[in-house]
Amino acid sequence: MSDIILKTEGLTKHYGGVHALNDANFELRAGEHVAIMGDNGAGKSTFVRQITGVEQRTRGQMYFMGEQVDFAGPLDAREAGIETVFQTLALADDLDVPSNLFLGREKILFNLGPFSILDKRGMRKATEEGLKRTAVKIPNINNPIRNMSGGQRQCVAIARTATFHSKLTIMDEPTAALGVQETAQVENIVRTLKEAGEPLILISHNMRQVFDLVDRIIVFRRGRIVANLNVDETDGQDVVAYITGAKTGAEYAGAA
Repeated sequence: MSDIILKTEGLTKHYGGVHALNDANFELRAGEHVAIMGDNGAGKSTFVRQITGVEQRTRGQMYFMGEQVDFAGPLDAREAGIETVFQTLALADDLDVPSNLFLGREKILFNLGPFSILDKRGMRKATEEGLKRTAVKIPNINNPIRNMSGGQRQCVAIARTATFHSKLTIMDEPTAALGVQETAQVENIVRTLKEAGEPLILISHNMRQVFDLVDRIIVFRRGRIVANLNVDETDGQDVVAYITGAKTGAEYAGAA
């Protein structure tokens, strides 16, 4: 059985005359952590929106867990096992941690139509297990999200991926708005996922973070993948050269 978790072939997205993504060929293997880097507008977010079903691709194929997939929307991707932590977090401020983790997929104790009774105990237990699995420490999970720090909120969003045993986790700039201590906590969660053998795609502008956390770096420029670099065979200057266009890999020269 192949160890390729996610594969795209010729993934392309055009918005009218704007070519936001062109012929993206990408592979992610079991247990691998890969960073996606590039300037604003390089195609990183467009790529993620295509593979998570947020938008429909113009052309190209995608394979997940060995099967060709065509997600109609984010719920399809989530049900298949892809959990995404977007910059917006998508958390409900007035709800507590278990309610946020199970938002849209609540556990039902008794299904009585509009009067169904939620399995709050079951959701709380699953939440505690998910937090433990990612080493996330939330003092009081009954607290509404609005009363939590930015780091705690980010950790709750990440813990959601562990609670539902995702097959692939995608994080979009998970520490962009966090302080030093909160950033360290999120990075520890990423390391915990790595130790557990769970694959991850990390979108980040933070060069230090990328080199500390991932195995490979994929560089996007002007809607195309221009480099596929092993972290132990490159350095920050090399990556910046690809991001700015000062350097182009021979294998991508014809597509740059």
